[in-house]
This record gives sequence, C-alpha cells and structure tokens, in this order.
Amino acid sequence: MSATNAQVRDVGSPPRGADQTELHPDLNRAHVRFINLGKTYDGRVHALQGIDLAIQRGEVFGIIGRSGAGKSSLIRTINRLEQPSSGRVLIDQVDIGEYDEDHLVALRRRIGMIFQHFNLMSAKTVWQNVELPLKVAGVPKPQREQKVRELLELVGLQDKHKAYPAQLSGGQKQRVGIARSLVHDPQILLCDEATSALDPETTQSILGLLREINKRLGLTIVLITHEMAVIREICDRVVVLEHGCIVEQGPVWQVFGNPRHVVSKTLLAPLQHGLPDELQSRLQPTPLSPEAAVVLRLQFTGSDTEEPDLAALFSALGGRVRLLQGGVERIQGHALGQLLLAVSGSPHGAEELRSRAGNWAQQAEVLGYVV
Repeated sequence: MSATNAQVRDVGSPPRGADQTELHPDLNRAHVRFINLGKTYDGRVHALQGIDLAIQRGEVFGIIGRSGAGKSSLIRTINRLEQPSSGRVLIDQVDIGEYDEDHLVALRRRIGMIFQHFNLMSAKTVWQNVELPLKVAGVPKPQREQKVRELLELVGLQDKHKAYPAQLSGGQKQRVGIARSLVHDPQILLCDEATSALDPETTQSILGLLREINKRLGLTIVLITHEMAVIREICDRVVVLEHGCIVEQGPVWQVFGNPRHVVSKTLLAPLQHGLPDELQSRLQPTPLSPEAAVVLRLQFTGSDTEEPDLAALFSALGGRVRLLQGGVERIQGHALGQLLLAVSGSPHGAEELRSRAGNWAQQAEVLGYVV
C-alpha cells in the first residue's frame, strides 16, 4: 500500500461526533449531497440559499449560471475551501462539517481540483509541478516517479516532462493541471471554469480528456461553467443557479430540450438560431395571396428518442415543403432541435398543418405567412 493511500484510508471514517443522519433510501447512493446549504458573506451577501442537491457517484455533474450566481461558492464547499454558513455537505453520507484539520487534509487528497488559470509554478518543470503534491505528502521517490510517469502518459505530455510552463500552450498547461489533480487517486474531481481560458478547439480536447478520465477512472466530476456548450459536451446532469438559488435542474437533454426558467433560456440562447432577420421582415400575420406559404416552427425537446421521419412529416403536410432553417442533434440518446418549414400549395389550412406537424414534434406553431 502506498503512503498516499494509507493516509486516505486511515481517516476514512468520520471524526468522532460527526452527524450521520439517515438519508432517504433514494439518496443513499449519492456521492455528494447538499442539504439546505447556505453561504453568507459579511453577514448580508447571500451567495447560496437553500441548496438541496444530490450528485451521484461516477457522473459528470454540471453547475452553470451567470457571474455571481454562486457557482464557485458551491463547488468549494465540497472540499471545505468554503465553510457553509448553514446546512450540511455530505460525502459518502458523512457530514464533513465537523472535520478537524487532519481529516480535512485527508479529504482534500480524495478531491482533486482543476483551476481556470492552471496555477502552475513557473520555476518548475512539468514533471516537478505534477510531483510536488506527492513530495509534500511524503510519498517515497520510486512511487512518485511511477505515478508522475503514468499521469503524464494519461494526459499525453510524456514528451514534455522537462518543459517549463512558459514553453507550453494553454491546453498543455491545463493538462499538467489535470495530471497534478490526479496524483492522490481522488474519488471526486472539481473543475472550476477549467476551459474558460482556452480557445474552442483546445476546449474540445480538454473536455475529451475529462470524459476519458471519467470513464477510465470512474471519478465523479463536478464542473462549473458559464458556457452551455461545455455542459452539452460532457455532463450527464446539470443544475442552473441564479442569485445563489437553484432555478432548474435535470438531465442535460431535458434542460436543453425544454428549458423552463428564463436564466436557462438566456444561457442557451447563443446555441440556438432565432428567426433570420430576412425572413422576419417578410413574415405576415395573414396570407396576402393564395400562393402564400405557411411558416411552421417545430421543436423537438428530446422526449422522443427517435429522429423525426421527414419523409412522413412532409407527406402529412402535403403540398410543397421547404426547409428554411434548423437541425436536430442527439444529446444522451435523445433527439433535440428545431425545424423552420414553409408549406405552400397544401390542401390543409394553417391550424390543420400545425396539428399534423404536432404528430412528429413535441411543439409546433404557426409563425405567419410568406410569399
């Protein structure tokens, strides 16, 4: 047994007197549990209010919200970098609120953390940056060398072990940060805006690496971001925060397919296509001629796992059907998207067309008419 693992297991049980109130059976498998959690700064700024949430073992869980929503405050209560003002945080059904300093040290070795700005030591090489937490923990040199070698191979930086941070790209720096966060074989990995400082291509690369780590090591990953594209790419479930409160939560496909709260809709707006200005300028509330086409908007919210049968849909609408804009994607096995159609020469009126389109889409509406 390595020195690191020995330290973790020695403090696996809660400190004496820790409250282990029995949870509801459905929540007993939760890896991380927040119960009526609150955080107040200076006695008047409510960063978190009434947070009640369960994160399951092995899932990638996303926390999203606008700046100041309370994302960082929430994620930092998991490793007690932030002490809650009220409520409880349970890890493996153990309340960590009463942990003393020794138990906190062991807890934080079970929880890795990746930061937005990498937090690397500029005067140390890639190898030395990854090795440092193991040296601090007193792990013998042979074990340190084996661990660092394995982790650099995992993140694809085995050829950069002698490089300094200034010689690395942003994506490579973040890979060093990921390797460093894994040195103690954590059970939970916290990602604090881990891709916000990266370009889109590098972001995809880092998210792919996190996905691979999640599957290979079985880690529970808790990720905070303000980008819905990141949530869509990697997360299993998501919670939306606003002013320190949960306003929406659920599987990613569900929140993306049918957002209920205005904040969720606002955050999703950059990923969605509105009505083109050119079409909006031509759209009329009533048909101006017999040749006018009915413009339909069809929404696929993911409740149906099958992609829409366009041939059958067009046949049911009748006449000439043109696709003006839209597309359907798959998220977690569910079909989500939007189609904007213009239907002309159909024997059916606008309301009948809407009704028929509703047999294939979860939502259908008539936007107007165009010539």
